[in-house]
Amino acid sequence: MSQEIEKQEFFHVPVLSRELSEWLNVRPGGHYLDATVGGGGHSELILAAFEDVRLMAIDRDESAIAAAKIKLSSYGEERVQFWQGNFADYNPGKLEFDGIIADLGVSSAQLDIGSRGFSFQQEASLDMRMDRSQSLTAAEIVNHWDEQDLANLIYQYGEERLSRRIARRIVQERPFQTTTELAAAIAHSVPRKYRYGRIHPATRTFQALRIAVNAELESLERFLEIAPQWLKIGGRIGIISFHSLEDRLVKHRLRDSSSLKVLTKKPITAQPDEEAKNPRSRSAKLRFAERIFS
Repeated sequence: MSQEIEKQEFFHVPVLSRELSEWLNVRPGGHYLDATVGGGGHSELILAAFEDVRLMAIDRDESAIAAAKIKLSSYGEERVQFWQGNFADYNPGKLEFDGIIADLGVSSAQLDIGSRGFSFQQEASLDMRMDRSQSLTAAEIVNHWDEQDLANLIYQYGEERLSRRIARRIVQERPFQTTTELAAAIAHSVPRKYRYGRIHPATRTFQALRIAVNAELESLERFLEIAPQWLKIGGRIGIISFHSLEDRLVKHRLRDSSSLKVLTKKPITAQPDEEAKNPRSRSAKLRFAERIFS
């Protein structure tokens, strides 16, 4: 699939939009950072709040940046700037923001565009790179890592208790070329009663591979360490996570930061009406903190 087609198809449904807007408390004349702009849904809500709000939009995915530029084009270059890269590598210089948001994990578009290899619902090469300029892919891990390292990866990042069985089957049957081949091998590596459960038996392994390919937890940890320094006093940071590994890290880093006050003791979750419209919102958790010390 060409990148031009992907620009047209890159559509991401932002989750917890009402809650994020309420807790971010957008101010007239404020300057905000969307560290994972995706399709631009959350950014558009921020920009629409007041006509003099400005925004810096970041994403690792060139297709996301392209889609966001189209979606936000009506706000003009004076109000919106873009930067492609890992949010943990961003350097704002002397800029300070009134608010920072990050919507973690894989986007709706990355899952739905089969050629990206994030989902086993469509046959595709084992890619899973958010930034396709990097060399490491899921195929490299699946086809070349040794069995013990694979098992550890699947257990640690997928929280998969059958990780050793799955790793053993992967090593026995590799090389794998496609997402569907790998998913089928994983399904046949687990006991029959697990093949028809609430989630597909390959779900946790695919999550683990995606996290590893994109160094997601390492990047998140670095981001949570440095991002509070980019806030003005009274500025807020909001993080939306989608699985326990992310949420645990966000919870602890916001709580342990000497410059932040946690505003949400319990994570904010989607309301029933949003869950009905967007099933992916069911696993979303939003946490907010405010900068109180320099």
